[in-house]
Amino acid sequence: MRVEQQAAYVLHARAYRETSLLLELFTPDHGRIGAIARGVRGASQRGARAILQPLQPLFCTWTARGELATLGNVEAAASPLVLHGELLLCAMYVNELVLRLTARQDAHPEAFSAYEQCLQRLAVGESPSWTLRRFERDLLEHIGYALVLDHEPDTGLPLLAGTNYSYHAEVGPRPWTTASTGICLRGEYLLALAADQMPEAAALTVLRRMLRGVISFHLGGVNLRAWSLLQPLPQGQQNR
Repeated sequence: MRVEQQAAYVLHARAYRETSLLLELFTPDHGRIGAIARGVRGASQRGARAILQPLQPLFCTWTARGELATLGNVEAAASPLVLHGELLLCAMYVNELVLRLTARQDAHPEAFSAYEQCLQRLAVGESPSWTLRRFERDLLEHIGYALVLDHEPDTGLPLLAGTNYSYHAEVGPRPWTTASTGICLRGEYLLALAADQMPEAAALTVLRRMLRGVISFHLGGVNLRAWSLLQPLPQGQQNR
């Protein structure tokens, strides 16, 4: 099968044999693709190697004859997104999240759109913490693990802003009791995430912990490497 001029981003790249790269691409119509870029590590192919970088919007052509595709023509679709410091770490976290939570050749066009929007929000200076929480929420929804954010799954009752809840990754929020375990969070935090309205900094901290627990659950208890890099910032600043 030959695919022509598909929008794509490089999620991860590593050396393959002597002169090639093994890439993980994220695309709207074909999901995550494993592809071999042959010969791009040679001295005469510096231009081709330079374009195959994360944060560079691409148009890619490839031929697939199994799990790994062979990359053909690659063109820049736009200028690369320029991120530095903590914002670059946020983008690398987003790439790792997509890489770990999605399966190869399982298309989720809405997830690709959410990914692009997340990178663009980081690039224009929107709140990194809120941007990541929105993307985590949207990615989980688009790949079939939607969060329950506006009602109690056991009773169907709507969440109450002033009530405390514990969030269970496998079912959703339940009213907090003296026997509850895990993270205690107010209903207003979950309702804000559901309504796409940025809450206060303290709420973002709690939502970060809650979403990490949910993501770890769907990864079989495994933590992401980027989490160790995205440590909370000093008091008074937003964390990631």
